[in-house]
Amino acid sequence: MKRGRRDAAVAGYTGDAATARALLDDDDPAVRATALGALARAGALRPGDVEGALTDVDPAVRRRACEEAIAIPDVDLLSVLTDPDSSVVEAAAWALGERGAEASVAVDALVRVAGAHDDALCREAAVAALGAIGDRRGLDAVLTAASGHRPAVRRRAVVALAAFDGPEVEAALRTALEDRDWQVRQAAEDLLAD
Repeated sequence: MKRGRRDAAVAGYTGDAATARALLDDDDPAVRATALGALARAGALRPGDVEGALTDVDPAVRRRACEEAIAIPDVDLLSVLTDPDSSVVEAAAWALGERGAEASVAVDALVRVAGAHDDALCREAAVAALGAIGDRRGLDAVLTAASGHRPAVRRRAVVALAAFDGPEVEAALRTALEDRDWQVRQAAEDLLAD
């Protein structure tokens, strides 16, 4: 591990917020990402730190910012759902799902990602987030994903259906019992058994 990154990690474990904050501007993106995590570990992470990292030129730093934003609901992750790097979009969707119901302002944006993103991992993360949030505005997107082409997205959608109820949910779960992917079938069976 390079010295700057090690210094940032140590700062997090020793509560040295000043050192960690100074390393947020390091030339090395790995150091900047580690410094962000160090500030969180030290209990000194500010919304401005995360917001700045969400606009970093390096996707690894933006991904780390998404992870750290989970605990800071004042940080808006909506704009990151349109990031040019798919791994950042996936991290933002995951973070919004981790926020749960308090992320309901993001439902419409997550629906767009779930239905139209080029990357299947982004669609999968958005579907999972919609299930974690549990807002009925996301139900149609989850139902659509449950009958999609990618098995991983279908599996995630079936699990996300646990957050919803109604005849359309029951019908989707019954259809999933016949899916060609055994994990989709198993998830549907488990949910119908409850």
